[in-house]
Amino acid sequence: MPTEASIDTADIADQLVARLRSYGPCAVAFSGGVDSAVVAMAAFLAHGHNAVAVTAVSPSLARTDRDFAANEAMAIGIPHIEVETHEFTRPEYRRNSGDRCFFCKDTLYSATQALLQSLPAQIIVNGANQDDLGDHRPGMQAAAQHRVKSPLIEEGLGKQQVRAIAAFWNLQARDKPAAPCLASRIAYGVEVTAERVARIEQAEAFLKSLLACEELRVRLEQAELARIELPLDHISKLLTQPLRQTVTQHLRNLGFRSVTLDLEGFRSGNLNALLVPLGLGTPSVSTSPKEMS
Repeated sequence: MPTEASIDTADIADQLVARLRSYGPCAVAFSGGVDSAVVAMAAFLAHGHNAVAVTAVSPSLARTDRDFAANEAMAIGIPHIEVETHEFTRPEYRRNSGDRCFFCKDTLYSATQALLQSLPAQIIVNGANQDDLGDHRPGMQAAAQHRVKSPLIEEGLGKQQVRAIAAFWNLQARDKPAAPCLASRIAYGVEVTAERVARIEQAEAFLKSLLACEELRVRLEQAELARIELPLDHISKLLTQPLRQTVTQHLRNLGFRSVTLDLEGFRSGNLNALLVPLGLGTPSVSTSPKEMS
């Protein structure tokens, strides 16, 4: 027998599908994470094969996330396109100031708009949710400039409601931890290079396998220092020998000059806390739901 919560979630999901239907056929900026997966499912329910999921492929996308996105799109049934975005060729992106994400999203949306000419889709939509409005998100500037729709924000949906819809639709991404791009691990002011993001990807894959832990980060700081962030209940495990020595040696072999363990533990997006002290500012373009609708 359906519960009151499941009925509420069904109603919210139906309203999201109606929102996507009102847009007309659309291209979904699709990372494979829970937010974009919910939007892709809604778009597919609204428009069938006239909707399409578009995944940006670059050195900053981990291979595991690329594969997950492809599998999720296949499970949903939505046509899936991978597009090479080449943001690493942009000096503004590589310099890694506080607005790096703007240039990444600007490149993706420009490439996707070029695709629209050969697709049934008429507009671009993304997976930004209501909770994203409280963080430093320069990519939202790019969305506003490219007139990208944010249906989750327009429906007033935060991460908790998005995950509830994902579970209701039984999406593979329903319990997937947040997986920001690999460049987000590099401290602001340190140049983003393909070699550095590849090194971070290898280090995180090694730690995940060794510790049986999916939610962790290897941050790259100045002077090629690796700062490992783990859930608090994994920290003591890494401090034991020979595990500590194994990890230290492996990361040095990858090219990190020194290896540290952050005793505060894993915190998603914590590098953004440095933006104000660094004087890198906040987005200059308003990202309110009204302006983005």
